[in-house]
Amino acid sequence: MTYMDVLQQVKKKQIAPVYLLYGTEAYFIQKIITHIKKAVLPDEADPSEHLAVYDLEETPVQEVVTDAETYPLFGGNKLIIANNPSFLKPKPDKLPFDHDLDMLNRYLGQPVDYSTIIFTAPYEKIDERKKVTKLLKQNGVAAECNPIKEYELRSWITNIAGSLGITIADDAYELLESELTADLHQMRNELSKLQFYVGSKGTVTREIAEKLVSHSGNSSSLRLVDAVIDRNLHKAISIYKDLEKMKEEPIGLVALLAFQFRTILRVKLLNRKGYSQSHMQKQLGVHPYVIKIALQRERKFSVDRLRGIIDQLADTDHAIKQGRMEKGLAFELLLHELVQ
Repeated sequence: MTYMDVLQQVKKKQIAPVYLLYGTEAYFIQKIITHIKKAVLPDEADPSEHLAVYDLEETPVQEVVTDAETYPLFGGNKLIIANNPSFLKPKPDKLPFDHDLDMLNRYLGQPVDYSTIIFTAPYEKIDERKKVTKLLKQNGVAAECNPIKEYELRSWITNIAGSLGITIADDAYELLESELTADLHQMRNELSKLQFYVGSKGTVTREIAEKLVSHSGNSSSLRLVDAVIDRNLHKAISIYKDLEKMKEEPIGLVALLAFQFRTILRVKLLNRKGYSQSHMQKQLGVHPYVIKIALQRERKFSVDRLRGIIDQLADTDHAIKQGRMEKGLAFELLLHELVQ
């Protein structure tokens, strides 16, 4: 099942006896656990009596099963969280003890009704062929919790902004899509910062987003390209100095600029051939937003000018790598040349 399917079930208090939350997106895993806790544990419950957390790299799974089968001393429901079930990996980790998977398999065939076990497997892949994996999926609820795709960024920005009670202005979306990554914890942190600034029911404008959102290296390279297009040397140097404070290396910034200008050139050439925006995106394998911005920029350059810029970037790259010039000075000279 998808993360959203499982979350909707839990919010309706349709609680299963066993959950398997697998994947590398910690935000999804923690969100489901939070809602299961609200549904399973009474508000007045003493956590020490109704909640237990195990690390299966330190504790054998048979202890988890025994705990689940033990009726709570003061009645009610019990929630057990079992982290890191490495026995679900294609190649399990070597541990100083053995997991009794037969005991777990028997429990999965007939789980008790007063305990809920959540297995959290923060792995890119689990072995779908194993008996224990199949039983977890057949007799429990499994949610794949992998990172979102880049094309889903806008819907998640809207989703999280809505949960925080703020509105994103149309002109701010493009900037947020370029600045925010598919890391949902980072996205929520940045949007929480905006919510604190604009207040409940406030609106985030592009100006506010530019002022408050932390810039990523890739988005800053987009801003550098804008400064070059505008022939604004002061702005270009200012952006570079900000990136220096973020510990970005000049050699990496050259590579980022090279990627941006190569993309603009390739988009310009594909546009001449009559490619649609969606076909360009498939051809180049980049985010649709990157294509959209490149289409706006390619009109400001000739093919020869773009090729000349790419040659300048390559020359600077070689000069830095061969030690012919101090890297910071080389990058600043490059900016001087690009804005001419």
